[in-house]
Amino acid sequence: VQLQAYGGGLVQTGSSLTLSCTTSGLIFSNYDMGWFRQAPGKERQFVAAISRSGFDTHYRPSWEGRATISRDNTKNTVYLQMNRLTEEDTAVYYCGADRRDDGWLGTSYQLYDYWGRGTQVTVSS
Repeated sequence: VQLQAYGGGLVQTGSSLTLSCTTSGLIFSNYDMGWFRQAPGKERQFVAAISRSGFDTHYRPSWEGRATISRDNTKNTVYLQMNRLTEEDTAVYYCGADRRDDGWLGTSYQLYDYWGRGTQVTVSS
């Protein structure tokens, strides 16, 4: 199983950025997907999650209205569009795959089965 996040970079405060995460080696439509981030010295933090069908989404409150998670099951890819970025959003962003099928989208990184390499997002003023 491989997950690869990409699309990060150095952007200015107030900018938008869209991350992508491609997967292989798993049946993508059997997994809920999540985006997390981790800043130096801090725990991995939930950003957003999307159900395997794509119909349900959940966001960390601080990201409500500022991020959009989506997926394309034909491309085995999940996306995270982020708007109005601030310096506090600087972190490595990771995508995770969660095979639980209990109707709840996971907000804890411990619930996810697979992780990809992250992509660095740096926001400067």
